[in-house]
Amino acid sequence: MNAHTRNAGGEDALEALITLVGADIEACNQLILKRMDSPVALIPQLAAHIIAAGGKRLRPLLTLAAARLCGHDGERHILLASCVEFIHTATLLHDDVVDESALRRGQASANALFGNKPSVLVGDFLFARAFQLMIEDGDVEAMRILSEASATIAEGEVLQLMIQNDLTATEAQYFNMIEGKTAALFAAATELGGVVGKRPAEECAALRTYGGALGIAFQLIDDALDYAADEQALGKMVGDDFREGKITLPVMLAFARGDAAEQVFWRRAIEARKQEDADLAEAQALMVRRGALAETVDRARTYGDRARAALDIFPDSPARRALLGIVDFCIARAR
Repeated sequence: MNAHTRNAGGEDALEALITLVGADIEACNQLILKRMDSPVALIPQLAAHIIAAGGKRLRPLLTLAAARLCGHDGERHILLASCVEFIHTATLLHDDVVDESALRRGQASANALFGNKPSVLVGDFLFARAFQLMIEDGDVEAMRILSEASATIAEGEVLQLMIQNDLTATEAQYFNMIEGKTAALFAAATELGGVVGKRPAEECAALRTYGGALGIAFQLIDDALDYAADEQALGKMVGDDFREGKITLPVMLAFARGDAAEQVFWRRAIEARKQEDADLAEAQALMVRRGALAETVDRARTYGDRARAALDIFPDSPARRALLGIVDFCIARAR
C-alpha cells in the first residue's frame, strides 16, 4: 500500500487542523524564523536546515488548537507554541547526533551536513531561545510546564540509551522511556492551551492527559513504521532502529514470542549488533509472523482512545473536532 493511500484519512485531519489555526501557525512560523536569527552565521544556517525545511509542526499546532478550544483570544499561544517547536527541534538535533542518523524528514540530517559539534551547539542555542521566550511570556505556570517537560525529555533519552541493545528490558521501562522522550512534550503542548485560556485545573489536566496519550500513540506508530514503512513515507531510513539496536515494542514482542532460534537471531542482531545484509528483512518477517507490528498498532489505538476520551469534558466545537481528528492522523500513518 503506498504512502498516499495509507495516510489519506489522517492527512485530511491534519489539513483540517491547519485550516482551523491557519493564521496562528503562520504567525508562529514567522516568530520561529525571527528568533532563530543570530549574528553567528552558522546558527541560522543550520537551524534553517531543520526548521525552515519543514516538518508538520504538529506540537505547536496542538498548542494553538488547544488554546482555541479554551477560548484564548490573545497572542500568548503563538509565543508558547514557538517555544514548543524550539524545544522539539533542539531535541531532534541532539537525537540525530546520538543516533548517528543520516536522514531527517527525508533529507540529509543536520549532523550529516554540518557535523556533530555544530548540531549539538545549535541545539543548545534553540533550547536557550525557548527559555528566553518563556521569560518573555512571564507566566510561571507555563514556565513550569515547559521546563519540566524539557527535563523529562532528557531523562527519556538517557533511559533509551540505558536500555539500548538490552533484550531483558521490560515493557514498563519502554513505556517510561517513550513517555519521557515523546509524550512529555505532547502533554505540555496541549496543557499550555488550558493555561493561556485560564481554564480550570480539571480542564488543564484533561488536555495534559489528551496530549500524553496522543504522544504515546504517535511513538508506538513510529516504532512500528521503522519496520514497515518506505523511507519516503517515514522521513528517515527504514530499519534505523534495528541497525542501532534500539529496544522498541515491536522488537520486545517479537523476541518474547519467538522460538529459540528466533531469540538467537534477535540476540545476535540487537544485543551483539552483529548484523548481516539480509537481517532487516528477516526481522521484518519475524515481526509479521509473531504479530508484533499488529500488536503495536493495536496498543497505539488503545492510547488513541484514551486521548479521545480525555476531551469528553469539552463541548463540541471545531477545535475539539480537530483535536479528535489528530488522533486519527497519528494512527492512520500505519495503515
